[in-house]
Amino acid sequence: MERLRRWFIPDSWRAAALFAAAMCGTGCIDPDARRQMAESESILAPIFSQTSPIDAARWSVDPYDADKRARGTLLLANAPFGGGEPYLKIYRQHLSDEGPLVRAVSARALGLHGGSEDAEHLLPLTADAHVPVRFEAVRALQRLHNPRVVTRLMQLLRPNSEPEPSIRAEAACALGQYAEPRVLDALIAALADDSLVVVANAHDSLVTLTGREGADEDRREWTAWAQQTREPFAGRREYLYPVFNRDKRWLDYLPFTPPVPNEVAGRPHGMPG
Repeated sequence: MERLRRWFIPDSWRAAALFAAAMCGTGCIDPDARRQMAESESILAPIFSQTSPIDAARWSVDPYDADKRARGTLLLANAPFGGGEPYLKIYRQHLSDEGPLVRAVSARALGLHGGSEDAEHLLPLTADAHVPVRFEAVRALQRLHNPRVVTRLMQLLRPNSEPEPSIRAEAACALGQYAEPRVLDALIAALADDSLVVVANAHDSLVTLTGREGADEDRREWTAWAQQTREPFAGRREYLYPVFNRDKRWLDYLPFTPPVPNEVAGRPHGMPG
């Protein structure tokens, strides 16, 4: 069950990157100009500067600036060494940070590097007042396996419990790793959701849990099948958490353009083999 996430770069960013790449390629920016650009507040500044791991670590614990804490935490989470125990401690502490963006980034970081026990630490964030925080927390639960979160994920499938369709859809995806009768019933009920993305994710999870490739999204048909089947999970497929993946575009071949951050799908942390 590999679903692809597609993120898009605003046109203004593309134009800025293209302009910077053209200037750098022709060598018309001297070292002093590069240094001044890196130290400026320009949108082009990130192209001419790189944040060191030490700076990222300092930003992540800045007591006065929530924006720096969020940026530093995100840089650490995306670094090869981001799963180190000192950084995991930072992510866990930031789950209760006063800044919503810090909480959201920390939830993502634990989804990338945390263990099964961190799934329970994320549960309070699934009721956060800010949609991005709830979204990142639920999406992180797709990568962390812990049966103790099933009840909450099932609650998040219901519109009267979670009004945001995108979050209900992420919950439907996360439930695809739990082969339990109650999960099957909850996913079948979600086929009646008003949101097409919720219905699509619930259907995908049902196919993963049961192996019924040709079954459509008809709720009544799934209900009848579940009532007549003694072993609904006999054809269960391997659950792989969704990842971001896209082909290269022409802009990606330009000098100084960051590589496409494609991911490799895998089994959730803590999921039995």
